[in-house]
Amino acid sequence: MKTLWATLLLLLIGLATPATAQPATTYQNPVLPGFYPDPSVCRVGNDFYLVNSSFEYYPGVPIFHSTDLVNWEQIGYVLNRPSQLPLAKAEASLGIFAPTIRYHDGTFYVITTNILGGWNFLVTAKNPAGPWSEPVWIKTNAEGGPFIIDPSLFFDDNGKVYLTTTGRQNGVPGIQLAEIDVTTGKLLTQQTGIWPGTGGRYPEGPHLYKKDGWYYLLIAEGGTEYGHKVTIARSKAITGPYVSNPANPILTHAQVSAQDSPVQGVGHADLVQAPDNSWWLVALGFRVIGPRSNHHTLGRETFLAPISWPAGEWPVVNGNGTLAENMTVPTLPLHPFPAPAVRDDFSAGQLGFTWNYLRNPDPAAYSLTDRKGFLCLRGGVITLDSTLGSPTFVGRRQQHYAFTATTALDFTPQQVGQEAGFTVLMDNRHHYDVFIRQAGGQRRLVLAYTLGRMRHLEKEVPLAPGPVQLRVTGTPRTYAFSYAQGNQAFKPLDTADTYLLSTETAGGNTGVFLGLYATASGATAAPAALFDWFDYAPQSLSPAKQAH
Repeated sequence: MKTLWATLLLLLIGLATPATAQPATTYQNPVLPGFYPDPSVCRVGNDFYLVNSSFEYYPGVPIFHSTDLVNWEQIGYVLNRPSQLPLAKAEASLGIFAPTIRYHDGTFYVITTNILGGWNFLVTAKNPAGPWSEPVWIKTNAEGGPFIIDPSLFFDDNGKVYLTTTGRQNGVPGIQLAEIDVTTGKLLTQQTGIWPGTGGRYPEGPHLYKKDGWYYLLIAEGGTEYGHKVTIARSKAITGPYVSNPANPILTHAQVSAQDSPVQGVGHADLVQAPDNSWWLVALGFRVIGPRSNHHTLGRETFLAPISWPAGEWPVVNGNGTLAENMTVPTLPLHPFPAPAVRDDFSAGQLGFTWNYLRNPDPAAYSLTDRKGFLCLRGGVITLDSTLGSPTFVGRRQQHYAFTATTALDFTPQQVGQEAGFTVLMDNRHHYDVFIRQAGGQRRLVLAYTLGRMRHLEKEVPLAPGPVQLRVTGTPRTYAFSYAQGNQAFKPLDTADTYLLSTETAGGNTGVFLGLYATASGATAAPAALFDWFDYAPQSLSPAKQAH
């Protein structure tokens, strides 16, 4: 009899243990390095899909696919047409805020906000790689005017769909709830406040979940800075009242135990349940450029942590409410994607998903076919310093503190005001540029710094005829600029401090981009700037080493 009971017990334990449970392994955070903020995730079968904010960059809302939550591959952009993404009024750090992705009954939904570009809207698709629909615009009726951000959708079991956003109730900031018709964008009930949070400033980023008969409301508080945190409340009714978790916050690094972590500002999270019934959290955070430096340049990145969530209880993030760069935990079976190529030789018919424009680009300014194997940029009067409009610029995110980026440029300006080159850009008021221009009837290479109202020409050297290679070598503390022509070794230009491009210095919501550009300010149309290739090579695969 004892043997029979022992056998039954082992059988029950086996049934309770997910068949796909894996032994502990180590993965590295962030799972999406560089400027990939405000992550939102959903699961369909064995597949996960994740989206991020994109602000003034075009195309908008990058979308990624994974089967293990650790390794991600970009499959497209949700907003890749001007009709979906008007960015004419999108100054630095405006544009697309905080999307949410959800899946219901065969359809993917992404809901987001275009600040000064129509506000809240949703788009749909049958295939997450696209095409996505034209916007369905939503008119919120919450107190506090139109500035209602961070919309999220919840599909309840009874067929009703609910919209949560930020808002105010009797003047108090908090989370708003309304029933919505997702086919028309019409709100079916008045928006009402359901939870003000725990008292932290800027209660935002709401997401609803239903588990074990409870509605759980997850939000962010404290602002996306060093006091950022994730808090949670629950209710038996979707309309409330919501009761705060006594152990709030469930994730934060704003305490003594995490004050020396290279990862700070963790928050704005979303939860997802995996096929093996495990629960996971994705959240934004940022990596500082050194111990106690209080500066970061890569923007807010996407981090991953496991959750323990017993039936009827509160979720616990990673055992202690923090996360780390190196996470040693049981994961889903890992399926890494091939490492991205170091070189883009511009031989494809279109730019890859790595590249972005500033606001809505003029297609006539860009070509991959005018001269095969080259990216041809034609400069216009809009410059990198412009507040609005789209300069002739394509950039990729800086994703590592230690890196080398190099390009080959052939450009011979004909007039003063025509220039083309390589920029390390945080925004229109904070960027370092190395570029070719004409001065005194001679082609010259210039290193210039734009820092707020200051425009400083650091160095200028004459160039021989022919192409020139431009290089930026990054470390946590510095950007080193150099150049080469022909078979010569690279010659140094100068070194600039990274912290002057940091979020703490420049402000805003984005991270540094490494870009190629051309302008013709004050001149007639410039000849095409021909970029032969672009290399981006991390110098270390360890985020911990890169950040220190």
